[in-house]
Amino acid sequence: MVTISIYGLDHFTTGHYSKDHTKNLANLLEVSEDDISFYAPEAYIFHNGVDQTSWSTIVKVNAPEACETNEAKVAKYLMETLKDFTINLQVEFYYYHRHHRYEYVNKEYPRFIKEDNLVSVEEEEYEEGDELFEGNIFENFEEKLQEAAKKKEEEHDHECHCGHDHHKH
Repeated sequence: MVTISIYGLDHFTTGHYSKDHTKNLANLLEVSEDDISFYAPEAYIFHNGVDQTSWSTIVKVNAPEACETNEAKVAKYLMETLKDFTINLQVEFYYYHRHHRYEYVNKEYPRFIKEDNLVSVEEEEYEEGDELFEGNIFENFEEKLQEAAKKKEEEHDHECHCGHDHHKH
């Protein structure tokens, strides 16, 4: 598994970059496309107290030791393809021995969410006759809140008339 972390770019840019470049990076690294993931933290870059986000970007590539032979090609590719999104760019590689990686994949579900198996709430279809409520959902809110509190108090008083004094110290 190769994880490419991009610090200093927003997650939308990283998401689009991932979609456009995973295949080429997999070919350069000589791994399967399923072995590449991108990490897009909300990571701002600062220098001397000044925000450098989108001005300076740091890319960290965590990969198995076997990928090291392709490092120069991958660095060149990342720098060439990311330069449109940032002014300055650093690429760092970190390698691990394959014995130091563990994984669990739930066989009951697809390995990854993809466009063809993605369920979007926004695409939910409404049946004919369904209408969106366009009124004020907070109308009479305070009155309804007071009524609910009064009703709860009455129910509590009714339950407490069992002869016990619940207020003893």
